[in-house]
Amino acid sequence: MKNLLPLVLLVSVCIAQAQDPKSEKEYKAIESKVIEWRRDIHQNPELSNREFKTAEKIATHLKDLGIEVKTGVAHTGVVGILNGKKPGKVVALRADMDGLPVLERNSLPFKSAIKGDFQGEEVPVMHACGHDTHVAILMGVAEILSKHTDKINGTVKFIFQPAEEGPPPGEEGGALLMVKEGVLKNPDVDAIFGLHINSETPVGVIRYKSGGTMAAVQRFTINVKGKQTHGSQPWSGVDPILISAKIIDGLQTIISRETELTNEAAVITVGKITSGVRFNIIPESAEMVGTIRALDYDMKEHIDRRMKEMVPAIAKAYGGDATIEIKDNTDITYNEPALVEQMLPTLNRVAGETNVQTQKAVTGGEDFSYFQNEIPGFFFFLGGMTPGNTESFPHHTPDFSIDESGLLLGVKVLTEMSLDYLND
Repeated sequence: MKNLLPLVLLVSVCIAQAQDPKSEKEYKAIESKVIEWRRDIHQNPELSNREFKTAEKIATHLKDLGIEVKTGVAHTGVVGILNGKKPGKVVALRADMDGLPVLERNSLPFKSAIKGDFQGEEVPVMHACGHDTHVAILMGVAEILSKHTDKINGTVKFIFQPAEEGPPPGEEGGALLMVKEGVLKNPDVDAIFGLHINSETPVGVIRYKSGGTMAAVQRFTINVKGKQTHGSQPWSGVDPILISAKIIDGLQTIISRETELTNEAAVITVGKITSGVRFNIIPESAEMVGTIRALDYDMKEHIDRRMKEMVPAIAKAYGGDATIEIKDNTDITYNEPALVEQMLPTLNRVAGETNVQTQKAVTGGEDFSYFQNEIPGFFFFLGGMTPGNTESFPHHTPDFSIDESGLLLGVKVLTEMSLDYLND
């Protein structure tokens, strides 16, 4: 057996080399294109379900590569289908396209000056979450793989998704609508991979978690009904603002006293309260809007049930009435453990074992979860922070920025994951 071990290792290396039709030179040659695409998209961001120019740029690029293209998927989504020379499985790669209503605050020569319409108001628009980098990376992956169809056993489906940040009120969108419209069918996808650039992870590093990695995100609205009266005579009315304060206080006990936080994190946050018109009037009503985050399905169910029990009961205890509505935004982003285990050798080979790191779950959300509800998926984080930086700016902020030298690793990883998965 000892004599066979070197032979086994040699065969493994030869197989890996045979499956890798590219060279470092080919990767480096596309880096400048990826950066150029990213800068153009960054300078011309578009809000959710309004990614028309971005979609046109993507579709033109894929068609020029000879890839079969479908447009108008889930409003503005683009899907490319690349068939290998040999039959096999189907793998999907996903990139999200939308920007955010944020005013960019930096001195980049390609900073955004774009305005858009958000809920009836003109707002600045910025790629403040890095979706521009995701699109550019996947465009690069498509270009490289399109040149090596003879090395692909199966099919690669490129999914450029709109509205990851959530569709405008009253509209459907995002991954949920793509799934509903059959994006994982014809051909049927066996597994899906996705990445997210991270401004607080150093360039060259990849971080991941097997199992639940990002939280289910829910939005709740609470309407409190009181009785209006003069501010000098509170005994003559029922104060919905006071009731709102008691409800907020009560909801936090669900987390601090009823949720086993040693298992997984959970959060209830009230982000907005609207009530009243004048300093000396106790108003008739109040509205609260907030978010729930959970990384465990049982916890999620418990929190929802207790909120629905607690809100009307607290209001009643103080003489008022209250209703609560809870809506899902995203589900739990769940990395299939077997798929993670299968693809880890690829990550280690491409990025270097010391640069592939596990992380704890985060309470941010991702609608990539809706793809993972249908098929096995693996979602990971790509470093976008300049190594040695002492300060980085969070996503969704005006100062958010990305070190573009990290994009090439994203191209390499998604390319090699696709080939290794299909040719395994």
